[in-house]
Amino acid sequence: MINHSFILKVNKNNLLKNYFFFKKIKKNLIVAPVIKANAYGLGDREIFKLLVLNKCKHFFVATLEEGIRLKNRNKQIKIYILNGIQDNDIIFFIKNKLIPIVNTKDELKLVIKNKIRFGIHIDTGINRLGLKLEDITSSIFSNPYIDIVISHLSSADESKNSYNSIQNNKFSKIAKKFFNNNIIFSLSNSNGSVLSCSYLYNMIRPGIGLYGGTNKNKYFKKNLKPVVTLKGKIIQIKTINKHEYVGYNQTYKTKIKTKIAIIGVGYADGIPRNLSNKGIVYLGKSKFKIIGRISMDSFTINISKSKHNLKVGQFVDLINHNYGIENFADQCNTISNEVITSIGQRAKIIYE
Repeated sequence: MINHSFILKVNKNNLLKNYFFFKKIKKNLIVAPVIKANAYGLGDREIFKLLVLNKCKHFFVATLEEGIRLKNRNKQIKIYILNGIQDNDIIFFIKNKLIPIVNTKDELKLVIKNKIRFGIHIDTGINRLGLKLEDITSSIFSNPYIDIVISHLSSADESKNSYNSIQNNKFSKIAKKFFNNNIIFSLSNSNGSVLSCSYLYNMIRPGIGLYGGTNKNKYFKKNLKPVVTLKGKIIQIKTINKHEYVGYNQTYKTKIKTKIAIIGVGYADGIPRNLSNKGIVYLGKSKFKIIGRISMDSFTINISKSKHNLKVGQFVDLINHNYGIENFADQCNTISNEVITSIGQRAKIIYE
């Protein structure tokens, strides 16, 4: 059995609690988890199976390849492909029971011609994927194969940003004009789902919130549960003398005799280099500072003042349930979405 140096623990119970939190926001609200990018790095197949067992029937991924990976054989479970469809993809959508989200007029012609189930993405102002408002006609909504209409908020994490209302108003006009009991309307991601009831429509599409990310939302901090624990193993311990350098380019110099531990993970595993000489890892309530440059496969911590009898083979926490993905993201000057989707493939995933 391989002894991994990098462990990613996923708390399934807490993930389900987060799923049911979103379910309770509004009666009969469809919650469609976003499990793209390998379920934000946490393992799409396992997360898919877990949620299906808990009666979840709608899922979003980005690419056709991600949809095929899930091997859906249940006709009642719908997997939507956000990046749309290309001409040579038709057979794969049909064979794997996948639903493309149409983003262009050419894609729309393609799905209508081939009579396959589809959704449409309306661009209400983020100016990424999606049909323009002027491209939306009544004929689209009279098509018997349309399942869903979505848009995407650009600033849902900023609750006071007036642009949210501008986008919602545009989407609301479409929803009211073309309302049909057989068509699902969806605007909100995790943060959008708690802006107000007017953003909910038939369906919400939580992503990072499902995995314990709060985006500094106070309501989420009270209600969402932590899901991720990230651990790195000590692969060497040694003592170095005063005025010695640690790591590449001599960015850290010891002032006194110093005991160090080398952790067997690095930027190839998603530990960004900008944590060099400032990042913190944990063992229980003890904190250890990262010293020197983070390299591809390892980084170094100062354990001189440790109250623990640290040994090779022990693990320290980079992320745990007290020091969560938001804290880690803050140190990296990024967002929690980037943190967990950047976790490398060398991590051993343990579901608990």
